[in-house]
Amino acid sequence: MNHIGLVIDQISEGLPGVMRWAGAIARELRQHNISLTNKTSGYATTDALTLADLTIQELLVGALRDNAPSSLICRIEGEEETGDLEAFASDSDYVIALDPIDGTKQFRDKTGDGYAIMLHLRNAENVLYSLVFMPAMGSEGTWLEIKGDRIRCGPDDCSRSARDVLDSMVPITRESLQESRNIYMIGFQDEDAAKAKLVSDAGLVGHVPDQMPGSIYPLMALGEFGGSLIHTPNIYDFPVSLHLARILGGNAIWVHNGEPVHFRELWNDERAGMLRLPGIVACAIFPEHLTVLSQVSRTWDQNRYKF
Repeated sequence: MNHIGLVIDQISEGLPGVMRWAGAIARELRQHNISLTNKTSGYATTDALTLADLTIQELLVGALRDNAPSSLICRIEGEEETGDLEAFASDSDYVIALDPIDGTKQFRDKTGDGYAIMLHLRNAENVLYSLVFMPAMGSEGTWLEIKGDRIRCGPDDCSRSARDVLDSMVPITRESLQESRNIYMIGFQDEDAAKAKLVSDAGLVGHVPDQMPGSIYPLMALGEFGGSLIHTPNIYDFPVSLHLARILGGNAIWVHNGEPVHFRELWNDERAGMLRLPGIVACAIFPEHLTVLSQVSRTWDQNRYKF
């Protein structure tokens, strides 16, 4: 087994149980006033931050260090700064990215249950492993794991180990999905709704964050959404959508030139305190949807902020 194969195996064995515990912590903390005010980009969806984000990242970083020691050869890119980050490599071709609470605004404001705890492993070209837990989706939470060419997505069952639950799921294939025209759209600041209408006018169905029925990752995996169109997506959560699309026969591209997305060039968004891919990125399971999304948006402004 090569070294990165060992990393993936140790993470897939050692992290699901911890992620389940992290979900329980998130559900409990959500009942209290845990808001923080550390982010000031001016965009509410980006700036939301809670004590749960910091606590859960601390837990996940410690679990990687102790339960998956081979992962210490990787760099860590966490949306927050908590945890024993110095235990991991400072220079590596492999990156473990963490989003301790994806959908923090919805989580904090109690406006929906589509928040998620996320981890993925990637190199400069591809996402190699993804693990996502949605603590409030279903009675005991919902899993998404992508390992090799297998996509597993379904409800948790706390009477069994998290690993056993994942192993028992029937893998999802392109053939098992119906084509969905629903497209998740985010990052266009105060133009989210207007841009979504343009996508809908082109024959797909654009959905802004407040219209989403849940987390985009299980929605894509289960065929309820066909993809996303995102302005300067962050590199802590978006790569899981890319991973899903590629395994299912699609891709993610920069709309202005049609080039497949890679991670060799990132943009440091100092306002939001996070790393992003530059420009506008379309991601879709079905290649014909990529064509539509690119045609609609290729002339849109690639600058995230107007001032």
